[in-house]
Amino acid sequence: MDTNSSAVRWASDNEFTGRIPDFIGNWTQLQTLRFEGNSFEGSIPPSFSRLTSLQELRISGLSNGTMDFIRDLKSLSVLVLRNNRISDPIPADIGEYQSLIRLFLGNNSLNGTLPDIKSASLSNIDVSYNKLSGTLPSWVNETNLQLNLVVNNFTLRDIGNSGLPSGLICLQRNFPCGRGSPSYSDFGINCGGPPITSSNQLLHEQDNGTLRAASYYVTSERRWGVSNVGQSENPIFAVSSSRQFTNTLDSELFQTARISAGSLRYYGLGLENGNYTVTLQFAELQIEDGPTWRSTGRRVFDIYLMGNRVFQDFDIKREAGGASFSPVSRQTTVQVSDNYLEVHLFWSGKGTCCVPYQGAFGPLISAISATPNFRPSVNNTPPSTKRKNRTGLIVEILVPIAVVSFLSLLVLYIFRQRKKQDTYDNYDQEFLGIDAKPYTFSYGDLRDATDDFNLANKLGEGGFGPVYKVIAVKQLSVASHQGKAQFIAEIATISAVQHRNLVKLYGCCIEGDKRLLVYEYLENKSLDQALFGKRSHITIIGYLAPEYAMRGHLTEKADVFGFGVVALEMISGRPNSDTTLEDDKIYLLEWAWNLHEADNEVELVDKELYEFDENEVKRVTRIALLCTQTSPIQRPPMSRVVAMLSGDIEASGVIARPGYLSGFNFKDDTTFKSDIPSSSTNYMPSTSHSTLSLSRPDNASKSMLQDMIEEGK
Repeated sequence: MDTNSSAVRWASDNEFTGRIPDFIGNWTQLQTLRFEGNSFEGSIPPSFSRLTSLQELRISGLSNGTMDFIRDLKSLSVLVLRNNRISDPIPADIGEYQSLIRLFLGNNSLNGTLPDIKSASLSNIDVSYNKLSGTLPSWVNETNLQLNLVVNNFTLRDIGNSGLPSGLICLQRNFPCGRGSPSYSDFGINCGGPPITSSNQLLHEQDNGTLRAASYYVTSERRWGVSNVGQSENPIFAVSSSRQFTNTLDSELFQTARISAGSLRYYGLGLENGNYTVTLQFAELQIEDGPTWRSTGRRVFDIYLMGNRVFQDFDIKREAGGASFSPVSRQTTVQVSDNYLEVHLFWSGKGTCCVPYQGAFGPLISAISATPNFRPSVNNTPPSTKRKNRTGLIVEILVPIAVVSFLSLLVLYIFRQRKKQDTYDNYDQEFLGIDAKPYTFSYGDLRDATDDFNLANKLGEGGFGPVYKVIAVKQLSVASHQGKAQFIAEIATISAVQHRNLVKLYGCCIEGDKRLLVYEYLENKSLDQALFGKRSHITIIGYLAPEYAMRGHLTEKADVFGFGVVALEMISGRPNSDTTLEDDKIYLLEWAWNLHEADNEVELVDKELYEFDENEVKRVTRIALLCTQTSPIQRPPMSRVVAMLSGDIEASGVIARPGYLSGFNFKDDTTFKSDIPSSSTNYMPSTSHSTLSLSRPDNASKSMLQDMIEEGK
């Protein structure tokens, strides 16, 4: 055939066998070539490298292949090479293909890493189901990029801070989420629609988010996920109908459906191993009934379960006896052996493409469910909501309690320093107010340590400014209401208070208007957030031991008091004070004593805790009341508290209602006018016992900073 032959060649949905002819490489004016839905074998001929005018190439289903032939095809705008067992790396110069907008290379054996550079025009990329590895390049976070990366071996550090959908780690090779520690024994999905409970009382969860031409997502409970690949005229990859399906008990399940223009996969995650009955439900919602040209469309696709093809050339309308809008259900048994289940609906290129309208082709499914053929041993709830062993949880968080409590105390104390004495003209004068001059770091060193204050390293933000990870670096915001005096006050305050459970202050930075504090980094975050989620206010008043609140005595027995209050919070599932409750329940410690004296500690238990041991509740409550005795001498040391919680010794000891509960009227609002005792606004804590290092030469700061970073790792 001469080089002036037609610029478009489609040879899809035929029964072609053998190898793709080498002479096609002579069609140098060819612009579009499609070989899909055939039975070709072998690889793509090297002669294809001469098709330099080619703009669109789609080939699938080969037994092996290479990408060497595209090196000169710089006019390509669409390249679809899926399911060809290509084992090459992705060409490193793919960024030089300036016309390329769509690159679908899924279901091959690609190895290596993603290229460091891609062209700005390339906005649809599928590299799912390959053997790619390494870290992700920065371009994966580009806005409006459609990208499918599932089932590879990528290293996914800091993926939570990227622009990618969450849950990618669950959809890498071996499906690690729930692997070895399953949580679920069934799942149901109403594909393309809202949540619906079916006639067999199984909840089919909602699946009405927007999919794209190359996309994926995983539910927040990590119960199931979905992956889609294929360019379609339908922007959300879903269809719906208001028709009532009278010949089924679950009509609503068939009123919506997911569609795909290529590959649609659903994954059940964290499943207990065993045999499952998988139910797939369909109804043709696009191709019409009747003797019109609109009814001549053919939707043909393959169905795989766990990688095995169970239905080939599946046609919904044909399976329904030639009727559209008619439910079709198929069931099969699948063995789950690695805690995940995969349902794959795959369009291989067969059927029609444009009847009754452009893009009406590819898989369509209404609902999916999987139910066990065995007696489950898991409770079928997300890991985050499983019933916790309260005693074990208390022991686990023992160390962070003191850190968080006293850190909160210091933050509140610093805010009180807003009314401190007038600031001096410069910071050197300010440092005259403390006995030990703090170690100083250069701004450049701290900028390097935080990767130029990268948002990926940001831990949070308060009134003083943002706090960054690596070592904990607090940066005073220019817009902050805190001033120079408050900056010095924070240094002096933390220097004055010594406690082994208190976060260390390594030093500070003062350059021009740059003011930063350098703390040690503690990774356990906020205890309050772990217990109650995020709140608009946190008060520490209920955790303060009487001797500290009144005399400033800071000892380990003050920690024991705070632990006792937190133990009561763990039992009750509520904070230590809550003014929205009835008068006798506002203050948790007072309510707990009232219930203890009435031998009714069980009423204290969190209402959401549906199963508990009554004796254990009484034991932990008694331990909490021991910890909150008025006198520090009456409180047990933490080693004894742990032994009592673990059941190694009895929860013994004389307890009496503390005098501080009898001496105040907690129903009187005037009792709570201030979170902390008042003090002179001009008070500057003594720093004679400062924990700050003495000042060192500036050229030593970088070395010290590096040592701290390495120690933190």
